[in-house]
Amino acid sequence: MKESLRYVVVLTLIASLSGLLLGVTERCTREPIEKQQAGQQLAALRAVLPPVDNAPDEDSVTLADGSARRTVYYRGRRQGRIVGVAFRVTSDKGYAGPIAIMIGVAPDGTLTGLEILQQNETPGLGNRIVASEFRDLFVGKGLNGYRWRVRKDGGDFDQISGATISSRAVVEGVAEGLERFRRHAGVILADSGERP
Repeated sequence: MKESLRYVVVLTLIASLSGLLLGVTERCTREPIEKQQAGQQLAALRAVLPPVDNAPDEDSVTLADGSARRTVYYRGRRQGRIVGVAFRVTSDKGYAGPIAIMIGVAPDGTLTGLEILQQNETPGLGNRIVASEFRDLFVGKGLNGYRWRVRKDGGDFDQISGATISSRAVVEGVAEGLERFRRHAGVILADSGERP
């Protein structure tokens, strides 16, 4: 009985110390991680938007898209005029899981840029969706005049050889994002006259 009690006390101390160390580590790393994520977010915004003279991460509008999903639309301005909007879309149809994409859209609905924020696609195949050769296929295109499917499915977009599922996920994700932008453009592009 004494032996069992001793084991319980030792295990309780070890578990308590471990929990304390995890809590301290999380507390110490929270701020640097948040700063790094903010820096990555700003870099992605700059990559997908045309040149702007405002801070798009400080000029945004958040809208509900569906039941629980909310999207933040970051507005890029030049001399006070909105020249582009950036926002995140996620496709759940990737080969190895969700693919998170930051897209930039001009006020007329054409794509100004695309960055892959997160993906777990197969190295050497599906992960080639991050290559500029693939991402550049979308720039300057809008919903009108294009069949937003990969060529294998009768669309206008080349798929990466050996990575049709990944390519299809990006094309469908971007098309869904452009459709969402079109639906909410009036609100997103509304100008209250205030400048951040």
